Amino acid sequence: MAKKITDTSRRNDRLAEILIRIGGVLVIVSVVWILVMIARVALPLFFPASADISATVKLGPTVPSNKIIALGVEDSQQGAFALDDSGQCHFIKVQDGSLSASVKVPVVPDGAAHIVSAEPRGKSIFDLLWNNGAISSIKVELSSAKDPAGGYTLTHDVISQPDLTFPAAEGVKQSYARLLEGKGALRVDRLNDDRLQIRHQLIEKDFLGNEKRTDATTVISDPLPGRLTSMAVDSKGHYLYAGTDNGWLLRWDISEPGQVHLVDTVQASAERHAITSLSLVLGDVSIAVGDAKGNFSTWFPVKVAGSGEDKRLTRIHTLRSNSGAVTSIIPSPRDKTLISTDSKSIHADHMTSERNLLTIQPTTPLVQISISPRGTSLATLGEDRTLTVWKLDIPHPEISFGTLFGKVWYEGYDKPEYAWQSSAANDDFEPKLSLVPLVFGTIKATLFAMLFATPLALLGALYTSQFMSPKLKGRVKPVVEIMAAIPSVVIGFLAGLWLAPLIDKCILAVFLSLVIVPVVLLVTIFFWKRIKTASLLQKITRGREFVTMVPVVILGIYLAWLLSGIAETSLFAGDFKQWLYSALGVRYDQRNSIIIAIALGFAVIPIIFTIAEDAISNVPRNLTAASLALGASRWQTAWRVVLPSALPGVFSAIMIGFGRAIGETMIVLMATGNTPIMSWSLFNGLRSLSANIAVEIPEAPLNSSLYRTLFLSAVLLFIFTFIINTVAESLRQKFRKKYGRY
Repeated sequence: MAKKITDTSRRNDRLAEILIRIGGVLVIVSVVWILVMIARVALPLFFPASADISATVKLGPTVPSNKIIALGVEDSQQGAFALDDSGQCHFIKVQDGSLSASVKVPVVPDGAAHIVSAEPRGKSIFDLLWNNGAISSIKVELSSAKDPAGGYTLTHDVISQPDLTFPAAEGVKQSYARLLEGKGALRVDRLNDDRLQIRHQLIEKDFLGNEKRTDATTVISDPLPGRLTSMAVDSKGHYLYAGTDNGWLLRWDISEPGQVHLVDTVQASAERHAITSLSLVLGDVSIAVGDAKGNFSTWFPVKVAGSGEDKRLTRIHTLRSNSGAVTSIIPSPRDKTLISTDSKSIHADHMTSERNLLTIQPTTPLVQISISPRGTSLATLGEDRTLTVWKLDIPHPEISFGTLFGKVWYEGYDKPEYAWQSSAANDDFEPKLSLVPLVFGTIKATLFAMLFATPLALLGALYTSQFMSPKLKGRVKPVVEIMAAIPSVVIGFLAGLWLAPLIDKCILAVFLSLVIVPVVLLVTIFFWKRIKTASLLQKITRGREFVTMVPVVILGIYLAWLLSGIAETSLFAGDFKQWLYSALGVRYDQRNSIIIAIALGFAVIPIIFTIAEDAISNVPRNLTAASLALGASRWQTAWRVVLPSALPGVFSAIMIGFGRAIGETMIVLMATGNTPIMSWSLFNGLRSLSANIAVEIPEAPLNSSLYRTLFLSAVLLFIFTFIINTVAESLRQKFRKKYGRY
């Protein structure tokens, strides 16, 4: 009978061992699979860009052999158009090269015979400079749709833009025209003698709505450091940029009629190569500069030392050099990507990330190049009248290891910074997706919470296990364990809406209590030790010292609150928070690191306390008995014998609490203000990786750069937790070997 029971027990043990191993393997497989699935979403951030030829067609006899001065393509790579110098816009079916239609420019200025140049402005809008110096504007509309036969039908039109027209002018070599946001229009002319002329057509309305038109002409008389070779004007007509044949870059403020003045003169080419091409980047803050050597860089105004509030043009980003002189620069209409060309190649670079996205080698020298309104197609026209349409796949040009983990010099910043700002109200906003502030915020929140929770939890566990009476321990320990069942969203809610305003009102009392409460406790303990050991009070409070000291702690907090008003009035001019800002330059945020330390620490304490108390209580009693028998005090026994023996379990408790804190979401989300700043100040908020995912993921477009970056944040959080657990387990095993002899 006994043998049968033994065999059954062994069989059950083997079965249990097999099931446990299977369960462990399944857990490991599940965790690894989760990591793989998360990483699959984040990995495309680092995929290279590509450009594939969608079609190559030869412009046949149906397209007149006039000079092509402008080119365009629609995003589906089905249709393209070519504008020649006679004013004919030819719409071409890309797949077979057939001509869909030729449409004449609807308005031709009086006395004009042909078009000299066509400057792209906005989406499919061109400002036409005619041979007599007149300017007109057109919009070319082109779209495609599938027809029932499986082919594509082009819809096209050429529409005149009457809000931007200028009459004929003599001696105009190059010209730019801009609308002035309801105030009229602006024209910038480069004359044949290299002088620059600014013409304002202003429209003013009186109270009755009557329009009054005035013209103002200004000729720039500033001495130039060289002969002009290139020009650019921002879309709002505020600034005029010009490059010279000896490498100088100039900027004029032309926003006010009759008050044109030179703002900047900088040497853009250190080797004094001619500036061959200029173009404003999306947003009109940065100017892209290419020179005759192929050097390619971007500049924007920043504050420099000694200039006060004035901003000076500064080279910010140096991009990959071209193989020859930069002949043209085309900004992407969607982001900070720049398409630059030389005699042999086409380069796509992203300004902020400084990534060379792709390089295209045309078969023949180019005469025209254009990018589609959404930046997904590229059209080129060679000298042999070959039209090539490229399909561009540049999914995440702004993402690189440098932008994610390094300092980046963003537009509008005075220096490189770590920054997280995923969205804004304007369309030309540049997303800032540095993960460093989020990693910093995660570490800061975790460290402050652990600094608050670890001493309280460990000392509480040591006292509960070694000094507290069994009866009181049976009541206290379950209460602390129940704390772990409080939902984190409740803790975050109370911390953000109750604790933060409370500490905001009595912040100085909080700091004074850190000094006054320990002093009051030490004084109380000093007099406590004067009481005889066998006294009645000592017998009553033995094992219940904690309950006795609670009124003392409350008294210390009350004294700190009373003294805080006196200290604030006498030492800080009646306002401690204002003194912090004026004297130390530190801003006080209501939801700051003090709040997160208390709230997150409150959530972590039960975990550390419970595991540490169990580890301490499991130390064999013969060790404590031997220590006490040798004359050691209860405190000496607890500190030098019990705690080292329980160190592996205590360390595990700390690391499990650390892992709980680093992955916490709701408390950090609700109690910190979610400000992604990098400061160790107690008075500032923060934003952690987990809280950032919770905030951003509902609004992140599917498969966008933000969406995938959030998944990359999850991968980092996963890796942090894995590293922490691995280190914790290795150290726990080391401690177990070291203190196993006890």
